[in-house]
Amino acid sequence: METKQLIIERVSPWDFDKTVLLLTEEAERRNWLIPATHDLQASLAKSGKAVRSVKVLEVCKPEYSGQMLERSDERIVSVIMPCRISVYLKEDDKTYVAYLDGAGLSAGLPANTREVVFAASEEVKEIIDSVF
Repeated sequence: METKQLIIERVSPWDFDKTVLLLTEEAERRNWLIPATHDLQASLAKSGKAVRSVKVLEVCKPEYSGQMLERSDERIVSVIMPCRISVYLKEDDKTYVAYLDGAGLSAGLPANTREVVFAASEEVKEIIDSVF
């Protein structure tokens, strides 16, 4: 899939469940909240669709989100909040992790928001790097 590096995809050295667990633990260790974990495989199964395992971790750090949401003219960025880390299996039976690239995502945003989105994205990358 061509993403122009807006979305970064990496192969996990761990199986699906261990990858989800390690990412969750590392995010929490770094004081990130995980307000939701979406099990897309289970959700789609309710509609009769069978897909391989896919979980999306919503991760939020109030330090970052507060900086963006405290300014009325920057609340528009709430559409991309919270940050997300996707963990999924492909047909090669490998576990993959995907996340948004902060530099590409933040282009064109107001300066304050651009800095916060970039910083949050970099920290999400650090969480993933520390697990791999």
